[in-house]
Amino acid sequence: MLDFNTLLELVDLDPADTLTVRHFPIEKKLRRVLPWLVEERPELWLAYQQIQWVTLEKAMTKGSHIASFIGLEPARATFAGVYRIGKWTTLDHAGYRDFPGNAELERLGMSGRSPDIPDCLAFDLEPLDHYREWIGKLTVAWPKPAQNWWRWAGRGVFPIETIVEESRFVQGLPDWRELVLAWNELHAMPTSWRAALAQWRGVYLIHDADRRSSYIGSAGGADNILGRWLGYAATGHGGNRELRKSDPSALRFSILERTSPDLDVAALVALESSWKERLHTREVGLNAN
Repeated sequence: MLDFNTLLELVDLDPADTLTVRHFPIEKKLRRVLPWLVEERPELWLAYQQIQWVTLEKAMTKGSHIASFIGLEPARATFAGVYRIGKWTTLDHAGYRDFPGNAELERLGMSGRSPDIPDCLAFDLEPLDHYREWIGKLTVAWPKPAQNWWRWAGRGVFPIETIVEESRFVQGLPDWRELVLAWNELHAMPTSWRAALAQWRGVYLIHDADRRSSYIGSAGGADNILGRWLGYAATGHGGNRELRKSDPSALRFSILERTSPDLDVAALVALESSWKERLHTREVGLNAN
């Protein structure tokens, strides 16, 4: 069986100097969106890798390259690119907070570092073209013990299990009846999901998990549901009085009813009002109208 180290050697990378890293965030929110970032927000995916915890950080000062993977299931890792390790900079807590990408990564669920944690290193990482066409498509068996999330490539065996045609990092959009997105996920949705939402119009629900209350709205204008939801993504409230009182990170977005693209505005508004009546969001929810 072909081993990933053989692929490294074929492009003149020494497994002894190359670190293999299997990213599997402990933060559930970040774990869901991280594969999307590889495809949709490569600048954030790079920023996520540039600062690491102390054991890997120390190894990176000695290594030449990183082969990155994401753990989508136990004991396996899906390829996410090869990077050349360059120079590094020491960051105190203020420098860490100001590092490009960290604030947005925290909005996406990354825990970040508290002020009492020692200074860290931020590495220059250069994305390489090696096997770029297999990003999200090549999966290896991750050597035991599986809890070791990084290791020197030369000290492990990484049998290639599959190479599939479509990226595993961006799965197909769920049926609209099953689609539920957190507010932070609106910032990182796959392009194919955005394209579908831009075509869909109808009545949607925003649930505040903290306040245990909901808001109902409708979308039938420019970019349809996508346009409305991106408005909430930008402001956290979309101009709605009650939603201004909500913590955006507690908001969950779903679709109550899809309508015909030809449905006129008056009929759409009437349908929205019907849902408000049935779910009582004027009396006990977040609808002020």
